[in-house]
Amino acid sequence: MDDEACMREALEWARRAADHGDVPVGCVLVADGEVLAGGENRREVDADPTAHAEVVALRAAAAARGRWRMDGVTAYVTLEPCVMCAGALLNARVDRVVLGAPDEKAGAVGSRYNVLADPRLLHEPALTFDVLAEESAALLRAFFEPRRMVSEGG
Repeated sequence: MDDEACMREALEWARRAADHGDVPVGCVLVADGEVLAGGENRREVDADPTAHAEVVALRAAAAARGRWRMDGVTAYVTLEPCVMCAGALLNARVDRVVLGAPDEKAGAVGSRYNVLADPRLLHEPALTFDVLAEESAALLRAFFEPRRMVSEGG
C-alpha cells in the first residue's frame, strides 16, 4: 500500500466520524503493508475528551499487538495532530507519521507547535506532509460550513 492508498483509508475513518457528529478526522496505523488498526474521532459519541482518531487507533493497535510499542508502524492522519495526539504517537514510538491537512489553529507537527521534531524528546518519527491534503481539508470544510451558518444565524 502506498501513502495515498493508506490516506484514503484514513479518510474513510474520518467520514465515519462525521456520520456520528464528530469532527471528521481519521487515522490508520500500518505495518508491513497491512492496516493494523484505524480510528476516527469519537469525542461526541463516547463523551470522551481523549477519543481523538489517533488515540482510538493506537488503543486498537496496542490491543491487537498485545504491546504498547508501535515499532515499524506508520500512522496516516487526515489532520495534523494536536499536542495530545502528537504526544501519544511519540510515546508509542511510531516510526513515521504521514499527514493530510495542516491545522493552523492547533497543529503540533509544525503549524503551531513541533512536538514530533523536537530533538530534546526521546523519539523522532519520520514525517511526510500534505498527502491528500485537499481531500482532507474539503471533508473538514463540508462538516463545519453548515455549523458555521447556524451559529452565524444564516
